[in-house]
Amino acid sequence: MADGPLIVQSDRTVLLEVAHPDAESARHELAIFAELERAPEHIHTYRITRLGLWNARAAGHTAEDMLGTLDRWTRFPVPPSVAIDIRETVGRYGRLVIERDTVDGSEEPALVLRSTDAAVLAEVTKNKRIQPLLVGHPAPDTYVIDAWARGQIKQELLKIGWPAEDFAGYTPGTPHPIDLAEQDWHLRPYQRQAVDAFTDGGSGVVVLPCGAGKTLVGAGAMADTKTTTLILVTNTVSARQWRDELLKRTSLTPEEIGEYSGQAKEVKPVTIATYQILTAKRKGQYAHLALLDALDWGLIVYDEVHLLPAPVFKLTADLQARRRLGLTATLVREDGREGDVFSLIGPKRFDAPWKEIESQGFISPAACYEVRVDLPAGERLEYAAAADDERYRLAATAPAKIGVVKDLVARHAGEQTLVIGQYLDQIDEIAQALDAPQITGATPVDEREELYRGFREGKIPVLVVSKVANFSVDLPEASVAIQVSGSFGSRQEEAQRLGRLLRPKQSGNTASFYTLIARDTVDQDFAQNRQRFLAEQGYSYTILDADKLAA
Repeated sequence: MADGPLIVQSDRTVLLEVAHPDAESARHELAIFAELERAPEHIHTYRITRLGLWNARAAGHTAEDMLGTLDRWTRFPVPPSVAIDIRETVGRYGRLVIERDTVDGSEEPALVLRSTDAAVLAEVTKNKRIQPLLVGHPAPDTYVIDAWARGQIKQELLKIGWPAEDFAGYTPGTPHPIDLAEQDWHLRPYQRQAVDAFTDGGSGVVVLPCGAGKTLVGAGAMADTKTTTLILVTNTVSARQWRDELLKRTSLTPEEIGEYSGQAKEVKPVTIATYQILTAKRKGQYAHLALLDALDWGLIVYDEVHLLPAPVFKLTADLQARRRLGLTATLVREDGREGDVFSLIGPKRFDAPWKEIESQGFISPAACYEVRVDLPAGERLEYAAAADDERYRLAATAPAKIGVVKDLVARHAGEQTLVIGQYLDQIDEIAQALDAPQITGATPVDEREELYRGFREGKIPVLVVSKVANFSVDLPEASVAIQVSGSFGSRQEEAQRLGRLLRPKQSGNTASFYTLIARDTVDQDFAQNRQRFLAEQGYSYTILDADKLAA
């Protein structure tokens, strides 16, 4: 305790001394239940939040486990108020349970809310947003929940600080035979652990790094449940990659897998649909809601659950009787709706830190660089005179970045390189400067697939892409990514973009991730926020001066 890397403070913040020899070990354990807030060079600041504690508890970590982490690595004694707060907050999880039971002599089991703590039950049932969801009080420790309100009551209980454990069970759905075709491959140990954790928990989220095989975890869950399955994905390219992977890794045949997207409307025992089609409206109504009841689904898989559109949360509230599996590299949501993921998809069931998977050789090591670019005097004056809402675009799309991109591509000649940007005019300019093909949202799906294929096969060495390549795009041989602009301070986007590089390389080389920043602008400020999640995973950024790159 005398010389640990952590300092635990009474406001539930935890300081981590980055240079301490035990910093990585402490970070690995701390990240299970605390969220990184700031990550400058020497001292990183974590905050212990209620949702972080409840997610850790749902994943099997007790309050004593978490306090043990703090006691093991702290430099000074943990403040008693923090220890009490952790025990009491963790103790709130599961004091309320949702079950199915027969009440008032009825033959059909009803949905009920129960607690052995009469005071807690009295408190929550008097809440004005919860009362309308309750339709009976057959016993002192039991309230009947309206049949449709299973999702909504979990949301409301979480908001008032009493997350309920849901033991009400799930419809098995229509049985459908699905087996893993593990002749020349097997689920990796952590993938098997993730599948088992999900199956044991019933519903919830599995957090794995990009490139660590989240699709195979989905396939493993499908093989365990053996039921009709609806898979929701970010885009049509992702849908087709899921289809190809399922055909390769499972006993499913092409006749058993349907695509439901802008291009096709197939409903089969395993149907892969895009979020866009599910949220598409016609005359003010969701036009494809019938898909949710088209078959008696026994499992719904949400790929990239951190990107779940807000309308899908509302739809998911009505799907609580079906098993739900969320897959993601990060539970960070820029809209702050992590609580809705917890209550409606389910709590975190499994989380493997990025560096742990890297140390096992399952994802590629990566070096991260922040390249700072000086704006010429004229552009600097234009930036200074611009309105606040224009400044980020001016800084992010600074023409000076184009020469830096050319220098970096030359530095990594012979390596598969992605150049990633946010703004279409900037992407056009860079693609022309590099004489490289580009992919944006306007690129037809078939053309995208052809370009991705050419990149995977090494026929296209440099590919310029917009944010459409952030998610669920399998480019295993990409070893260099150059990020010229991004979505303001999006931590999830930074993680996804680095994730394009983490699939193991045949060469075994370390991947390189460059972020180009206009010095002394909001571009630099947003970059610091974007880097927070990766810093939490143990990645650090080396600062480079653009003027010295070509030397």
